[in-house]
Amino acid sequence: MIMAENNSEKVRKLQEKNRQEQRKYMKKREQEEQKARKLIHSLIQKIDHEPKNYHHYYELATLLVEGKDYEQAEELLMKALGLFKDSSNDVLDTLNFGLGNVYYAAQEYDKAIKTFQGINDVKLQAEAYAMLAQSYMAKGDNKRAMVFALSAQSSKRDDPSINEMIGDNLLALGNFAQAGEFYDNVLKLEPQNGKASFNRGLVAMVNGEDFDKYFEIAKKSDPDYFNRGQQKLKDIEKVVQLNRTKDQKPKK
Repeated sequence: MIMAENNSEKVRKLQEKNRQEQRKYMKKREQEEQKARKLIHSLIQKIDHEPKNYHHYYELATLLVEGKDYEQAEELLMKALGLFKDSSNDVLDTLNFGLGNVYYAAQEYDKAIKTFQGINDVKLQAEAYAMLAQSYMAKGDNKRAMVFALSAQSSKRDDPSINEMIGDNLLALGNFAQAGEFYDNVLKLEPQNGKASFNRGLVAMVNGEDFDKYFEIAKKSDPDYFNRGQQKLKDIEKVVQLNRTKDQKPKK
């Protein structure tokens, strides 16, 4: 009887804790939504006061994308492209870059690719190449993604996000040694990068290096990615085991 009462009390406390966590989550979410609504309202007012300032349209579309309102974001930028059709190329390219981001966020990768390919402004070129690489990666086309990632890197040589992207493509293509070099470049600037650490650990496993240190950082810095990567880890372990078996076979 006492044990049953103790268990009942534990369940009650756990339920109350869950309710408290849910209330905290809902309150935080409500605050974030309220903040977003204020920012959106502020930007709409800015557009009303300065309808010829293209930056306001771009910023409002970015906020709408953050709120996953892709349809409205697309409509807004299409409208802006019509309003500014006689403007300079850098204005049109900025708005098109925003539109490409809308399509990418909405997982309409073919539309995103077509939009990013039309951007010629020098200031946006590296960012457009990076988004093209990400779009092709999302489609599973690592070879094309690699081409655009390297193009982006030509003007952003030390950018960790670009180097990580190149490492990810090389890893997907099975080029482990080179992938390791790019992950090392990332970790020089971002030593606690959990995703890069995990993938560097996979490379280390294949190359016969010490890999525990990389997985320890990954588990601590990005536990979600570490947990999601367990299947990839098992696949790499199979590759390593297969290679060992081949090496152990006597040569004829």
